[in-house]
Amino acid sequence: MKAVQVVGYGQRLRMADIPVPRVTGPHDVIVRIGGAGVCRTDLHILEGQWAGKSGVALPYTIGHENAGWVHAVGSAVTNVAEGDKVIVHPLITCGLCRACRAGDDVHCDSSQFPGIDTAGGYAEYLKTSARSLVRIDGSLEPSDVAALADAGLTAYHAAAKAARRLRPGDRCVVIGAGGLGHIGVQVLKALTAAEIVVVDRNPDAVDLAVSIGADRGVVADGSQVERVRELTGGQGAEAVIDFVGEGGSTRDGVGMLRRAGDYHVVGYGENLDIPTIDVISAEINFIGNLVGSYNDLCELMVLAAQGRVRLHTAKYPLDRFQDALDDLENGRIRGRAVLTP
Repeated sequence: MKAVQVVGYGQRLRMADIPVPRVTGPHDVIVRIGGAGVCRTDLHILEGQWAGKSGVALPYTIGHENAGWVHAVGSAVTNVAEGDKVIVHPLITCGLCRACRAGDDVHCDSSQFPGIDTAGGYAEYLKTSARSLVRIDGSLEPSDVAALADAGLTAYHAAAKAARRLRPGDRCVVIGAGGLGHIGVQVLKALTAAEIVVVDRNPDAVDLAVSIGADRGVVADGSQVERVRELTGGQGAEAVIDFVGEGGSTRDGVGMLRRAGDYHVVGYGENLDIPTIDVISAEINFIGNLVGSYNDLCELMVLAAQGRVRLHTAKYPLDRFQDALDDLENGRIRGRAVLTP
């Protein structure tokens, strides 16, 4: 089969012909890929940022946002059958450790992460586990929802966490209206009555966010902190969800937060730099967000089937993987890029 592989850090990806994965265990599932999302994490992988954490041997197939059709199943698989349309939770988990039994499988003691530390879905077929698959509604197509497997799931996890504390009349600032942010806005709109204020450097991204549910849009032109303070009566927002995490967004985000507010960190790339006295005197909370759980993905797919979360995509054939990566790196993607074998 065709597969796009990392052959060296600091080098371009390369297309290769490799064997189709086979079922070797009772809970294995082979998925025929219908769509594989292109994520900024893939750029960070190529830069070598994940080399020490993943420990993966090169070459290996990249791609951790996947959806498609069940192609083959192991002898013990009962939750899906050949031909089912599915979206793939990004982790392969054990189901036996304390985190898995608590429904917090993203922190599984012995998980694998296809596309990060084992073979992923920039390919025609992907090997995963029955535990990782969610059947999708018949009205949805794999290439339309693939990026919800990680970008959407991460955005849902952060937005749902924020929504548990937000009340009608509260404000939530979303920093970054790109691939994750535009999903987070829709999730917030579905889960909370709080006022949503979106901040982004790109006016088109701000317009997109407002068109899909944000109540206010602010272009980050240097006055964004003051503008948000004005929109919140000088107090700041009860919650800030930062989907950027670099380029000064953390400094700005803290400046937009009210006393006793929650700062949700999703994007990454820079360090938090805030005096500890400011943290304790205002009792602000910093909350990290990784990818969501299997149950989070099930809930997100309900919203997708209801049409309350729609993914804006730009689709590329698998052999145009470099174009997709270049367009992402150069800011030419609105929403998410998806590769289609």
